[in-house]
Amino acid sequence: MSNLVAKAAIDRRLAEIVQPVIEGMGFELVRLRLMGGNTPTLQIMAERPDGGIEVDQCAEISTAVSAVLDVEDPIDDNYTLEVGSPGIDRPLTRLKDFADWSGYIAKIETSELIDGRKRFKGELAGVDGNDVLIEIENKGETVTIGLDFDWLSEAKLVLTDDLIRQVLNQRKDTGQIDETQFDEIQEITGSEED
Repeated sequence: MSNLVAKAAIDRRLAEIVQPVIEGMGFELVRLRLMGGNTPTLQIMAERPDGGIEVDQCAEISTAVSAVLDVEDPIDDNYTLEVGSPGIDRPLTRLKDFADWSGYIAKIETSELIDGRKRFKGELAGVDGNDVLIEIENKGETVTIGLDFDWLSEAKLVLTDDLIRQVLNQRKDTGQIDETQFDEIQEITGSEED
C-alpha cells in the first residue's frame, strides 16, 4: 500500500511515534520526511482539521514531538526538527486530500508506468473508492482517469490564482485572517503636483 504521508520505512516508524502526539493536540499529520545531509532534517507538515496552522502552533507541536522523540530515540544521529505548514501548493498525501481539493490542478506521479507514463497533470475530480480521479488532456480531448491511490508516489497541488483565492477565502472564513487588522487600500488618482 502506498503511504504518501511517510514513504520510507524510517519515516513510517517516526510517523507511528509522532502522529498520536500531533492528533492528540488537535492537528493532522500531513507529511513526514527524514532527509539526509551532514545533519539530517526531520520535516513534519501538520495542519488543523479545517486547514491552516499558525507559527506558534508549529512551535507547540515541535516542543511536544521533540519530547517524545527524546524518550523514544528512534534517530541515531543528531538531527534538526522542522515543523511547518503544508503551504498553498501542498503535497496531497491522504486519499481525503484528493476529494477535499477536487476542482484544482494537481501533478501526480505514479511508481509504475501507466499507459506509458508516470506523470499526470490535470484537474482533480474527486475519488471513487480507492481511485483518485483526475481530468487530463489525451490526444486533444479532456478525459477523466482513475489512478489507484496505491500506485501514487508523489502528488501536489499546482499554484494557481484560483487556489490562492480559495485558500485565502478559507482562512478568512475560519477567522485565520482578520481583515480589520489591515489598513484600507485607497486608490489614488489625479496628476502629480510640481
